[in-house]
Amino acid sequence: MDNSTKTLLEECNSGCKMAIQSMDQVREYVRDEKLSRMISSCRQKHAELEQETEKLLHQAGHPEKEPHPVATAFSWLTTEVKMKMKDDSRQVARVMMDGCRMGIKSISEQKNRLEDASHESRSLAEKLLQTEEDFLEELEAFV
Repeated sequence: MDNSTKTLLEECNSGCKMAIQSMDQVREYVRDEKLSRMISSCRQKHAELEQETEKLLHQAGHPEKEPHPVATAFSWLTTEVKMKMKDDSRQVARVMMDGCRMGIKSISEQKNRLEDASHESRSLAEKLLQTEEDFLEELEAFV
């Protein structure tokens, strides 16, 4: 596996992990059933994409990449502060939308920078981007 492919897969894997952690974190604040189902559905899609990236990395003899501890801590703290200030569906949607935007930015930058990554890894990155964009669009109904 070339370095560009490995880097793109690691970024996708890490991004999926961060998204799953965030969705799990806000779950206790969700009161709206429709929002809860949307988050659960999106979480499942991220878990499937995480497994795909993990499988490809392991097949090539590379471990999956954990999100950077500082990024994880910052994300957790930011979410907790925002949710403690206002714990309604609108706030949950805003927090999730912020995460989607960060994920889209990060994956898009890597995908554009790593043009020579394998077709399979670029396709997986595109699936992740589409998942984030779809979730972002669905969340707009709550803000």
